[in-house]
Amino acid sequence: MSISLLQKLQDNLGTLDAKGLRRRRRTADGPCAPRVTVDGRPMLAFCSNDYLGLAAHPQVIAALQEGAARYGAGSGASHLISGHSRAHVLLEERLAAFLSPHLPSARALTFSTGYMANLALLSALGGPDTELFSEAVNHASLIDGARLSRSAVRVYPHGDTAVLAAMLAASTAATKLVVTDSVFSMDGDLAPLPALLQLCEHYGAWLVVDDAHGFGVLGAQGRGALEHFALRSPQLVYMGTLGKAAGVAGAFVAAHESVIETLVQRARPYIYTTAAPPALAHALLASLDIIDGAEGRSRRAHLDALVRRFDASLVLRRWRRLPSATPIQPVIIGENQAALAAAAALDARGLWVPAIRPPTVPRGTARLRVTLSAAHGFDDLARLIEALQTLDNPTPPGAPT
Repeated sequence: MSISLLQKLQDNLGTLDAKGLRRRRRTADGPCAPRVTVDGRPMLAFCSNDYLGLAAHPQVIAALQEGAARYGAGSGASHLISGHSRAHVLLEERLAAFLSPHLPSARALTFSTGYMANLALLSALGGPDTELFSEAVNHASLIDGARLSRSAVRVYPHGDTAVLAAMLAASTAATKLVVTDSVFSMDGDLAPLPALLQLCEHYGAWLVVDDAHGFGVLGAQGRGALEHFALRSPQLVYMGTLGKAAGVAGAFVAAHESVIETLVQRARPYIYTTAAPPALAHALLASLDIIDGAEGRSRRAHLDALVRRFDASLVLRRWRRLPSATPIQPVIIGENQAALAAAAALDARGLWVPAIRPPTVPRGTARLRVTLSAAHGFDDLARLIEALQTLDNPTPPGAPT
């Protein structure tokens, strides 16, 4: 029987291979940075979510070392037993103050990952008396959180506020949750948050915003999508990650203090897991200093200039770009094997750009997901653009060169 069980797994893996859907890990040596050694080869990477280039920032590294010396390597228990450190307290207070212009009576709660934060948030706020309205292209963590919430789930089309308005008007649920990414991680576009908030305030719903790819990047001070759109409301529930633009690890939820206290009391992924190492929280205080200061503004300005240069300079014939004003710049190839071939051709040129395929994106829209970082230079960008245009417009056999 064990042989037949193993054969079934092997057959399933073979099917993934045949469809060009098998995922494979690659091994990077050294810190997260544009120039990295991958599987023993030097590469120029355009695949990290380290948007501000803080993962290897000397100030953040020094703070992590200081935090380990002060607090040790681990927390030892969950937050509600003995693992809630002074470093966690300071980070949560700092995050709440940072976002207070947009969240009245704000309080923050930290988590080990963004996935965990979304599972905790939706399962704690949802329930049998709740109707949850989920954006069609939300991140997997929001989809799984909705499944765990025990709520009735309605999916509205991507960016379609008219359909959502009709759904909300028809709902008789005691509690309503509208759930959306702010920056969509595979497309790079922005949710219509002002219109969504207006609907939520009209129909008495919470607006849950996953700003994983906006926190630290969007807004003059890096306060994310809420600052970008100048939003403020007690009905906003905000999730931000700390392993992308902040350069370290973890996530947080910021909202009215009653929301956060509800999570402390009811969110199982928070209650029943060991707290993240306090040294990480200590390092994140240094990250927030950078994000909120002059250097953060300078890094965001450079990143924006890279995005604008990429938009203005890349001209494609066979492939197509999705419109995006964010560091996420998708190039749609189409079929899985063609996307894998394009990624392999870039790899041969020393450029690390991942091929994204179903089920992460819809069938027939396999793509290269280019991500830009403030740590990239304009010469790095020019090298990528030249390679993409060459691969998109190969010289026909026998044609003059």
